[in-house]
Amino acid sequence: MAFFQVFVLSIIIVGSLGKSFGIRRLYVNFLLKIFEYGRVNIETAKKSRYDDVSAETDDEASLTSQTSIAAAEPGQKVMVNGNGFLGKPQPNGNHLISRDPLILAPDAEYQSTKKEPPRKISSSSDEFNAEEEKNFEFNLENCLDYVKAGMEAIIEDDVTSRFEAEELKNWNLLTRTNRHYEFISWRLTVIWMCGFFIRYIVLMPLRVLICFFGVAWAVVSFAIIGCIPMRRLRRRLNDEAFKITFRLISNSISAVITFHNPEFRPRNCGFCVANHTSPIDISILSTDCTYSLIGQRHGGFLGVLQRALARASPHIWFERAEAKDRLAVAQRLRQHVSNPRNPPILIFPEGTCINNTSVMQFKKGSFEVGGVIYPVAIKYDARFGDAFWNSSRYSMMQYLYMMMTSWAIVCDVWYLPPMFRQEGESAIDFANRVKSVIAKQGGLVDLMWDGQLKRMKPKKEWRQKQQEEFTKRLKGE
Repeated sequence: MAFFQVFVLSIIIVGSLGKSFGIRRLYVNFLLKIFEYGRVNIETAKKSRYDDVSAETDDEASLTSQTSIAAAEPGQKVMVNGNGFLGKPQPNGNHLISRDPLILAPDAEYQSTKKEPPRKISSSSDEFNAEEEKNFEFNLENCLDYVKAGMEAIIEDDVTSRFEAEELKNWNLLTRTNRHYEFISWRLTVIWMCGFFIRYIVLMPLRVLICFFGVAWAVVSFAIIGCIPMRRLRRRLNDEAFKITFRLISNSISAVITFHNPEFRPRNCGFCVANHTSPIDISILSTDCTYSLIGQRHGGFLGVLQRALARASPHIWFERAEAKDRLAVAQRLRQHVSNPRNPPILIFPEGTCINNTSVMQFKKGSFEVGGVIYPVAIKYDARFGDAFWNSSRYSMMQYLYMMMTSWAIVCDVWYLPPMFRQEGESAIDFANRVKSVIAKQGGLVDLMWDGQLKRMKPKKEWRQKQQEEFTKRLKGE
C-alpha cells in the first residue's frame, strides 16, 4: 500500500512539472503490438470462415452456373462473378461519389469560380433581349448538376457524418467499438478480458484520483494567487499554476502529447486559433502554454474550473444571452488584446466539436478584432481512444467516463507561423485562409459548411442564394 501511494505521488509530482518517466510512451507502443496481434487473429479467423463457406458453396455455384449456361439462348452471354455466383461483379472498393464542391455550397460566392459560359439563344445577338427571354426553352440538363448533388447528399451526407465517431480500420479492443471480435478466438478473448480488468479496475480509479488532485489544486492555488496584490508576481505564479492544473488533468486521461514547431508557440496577446474536437483540447494545449479562455458560463464540473481560473487571470466568460451580442463580445476581445501583458486568447472558431476528420467553417468574430493569429492544428490518434465529444448524445460526465476508460489519449499538436490579416482582406477570407492552413497541417478535410448545422436547420439566406444561383443557370447567365 505504501508503495502504491509513493507511486501515485511520484506520478502527480513529475506530471505536474511537465516531465515523464517514459512509461506512457512504452505503454502506447505495447498497445500497438497488441492491436496488431488482434488484427492478425481477426483476419485469420475471417479467412478460415470464408474458406469454409466457399467450400460448401463451390459445388452448388458450379451446378447453378452450368444449368444457367445450358438454359441460355444461343449467342447470349452469361456472366459469373469472382465469387462463382451469377450476376454483376462485386464492387472493387472505389468510391462511387465524386463530389463537385461548388454545387450546393453554403454560400453562392463559392460557386462564382465555376460558371458555365452563357448559352446564346439567338445566333444573331450576343445578349438576351425581351423577345428572346419569352422564347427561352428549358433544358433538363441545366438542373442535372443539382439533381446529382442532391442524390449525393442523400447517399453520403458531407455534414452529419462529421458528428459521428471516427471509423477505425482495426478493432482497438474497446467495448464501445465492439464488433463481437472478442470471441472470435480464445486468445483474443483472454487479451480482451485482461484489458477490461486493467482499464476499469486499475487505470480508471487511478485516473479519477489524479483528476481530483488537479481540480483541487486549481481551486486552492488560484484562490491563493488571486489574493496576491503584486501583479508581476501574481502573473508569474498564475502561469505555473495554470500549466500544472492542466498537466494533472491531462495525466488523468493518460494523454501522450507530441508538440511540433515550438518556435511558433503563441506569445503574449493575440489569438490562438485551433480546430475543435473535444473539451480536452483546452487541457492538451494548456500543458505547454498559458492562455486566457473565452466561452459561455457553465455549471457542474466545468463551472468549478471556470470560477477557479477566473480568480487569478483574465478569462472571458459570458452568460448565454450576452454571448449572442456580437458587439459586446468584440468589445471585450479588443480590450483584452490591447493589453500586451495579457496571455493570448484560446479560441475554437468552429463553435462545436468535429470528429477529428475535418475542419468546418470558422466564425469570423475573432478575425475582425485585429491582432496576430497563432494557428494550431490538433490531430488525435483514434486507435487508443476516440476524443470526439458528441454533445447531442453524451453528457459531460458520460464523456469523461469514456475518456477515463479508454486506453489513452494520443495526439499531435502543430504550432504554425503567426498570421496577420492582409490589406483589403475581409474577415471571412482571413478566417478561411487560417482554416486552410490548419486543415493542411493536420491532415484534415477542409469543409465550408457551418458546424452549427449539427443543431439547426440551414439558414434562410442560404436557400435564397441557391435559388438565385439556380435561376442564373437556367438563364445561362
